Amino acid sequence: MLWIKAVHIMAVVAWFAGLFYLPRLYVYHASDPHPETAALFKTMERRLYRGIMTPAMVVTVALGLWLWFSYWWGSGWWLHAKVALVAVLLAYHFYLGHLRKVFAADANTRGDRFYRMLNEFPTLILVAVILLVELKPGG
Repeated sequence: MLWIKAVHIMAVVAWFAGLFYLPRLYVYHASDPHPETAALFKTMERRLYRGIMTPAMVVTVALGLWLWFSYWWGSGWWLHAKVALVAVLLAYHFYLGHLRKVFAADANTRGDRFYRMLNEFPTLILVAVILLVELKPGG
């Protein structure tokens, strides 16, 4: 079970790296009107989302479910709160994928300030999840 947990944590780190970096790419993409750099940003965004973030998300969720069902009976409400936060994070992940398609179609209408604010969201979730996992309130 420790191997499962270790690989789960590695996948979480890779997923969060993408969740932090993709919105930062959107900041740069939204603030640079040049078509040459837009093509580069589109390639970077696609590769990050499809090649790193989504596979890491799949491994994170699959192994997280494995761990969740293994510890189901011995956990407190903290684990259910963590799972709820992961569900929110999944929605955020797919929203970032939607935004990637908007940029790919040259249809972005939002400024870089929106993407700067969007970039802060996963930090809040990460802090909450780490506190839940390490402190296990009610567990």
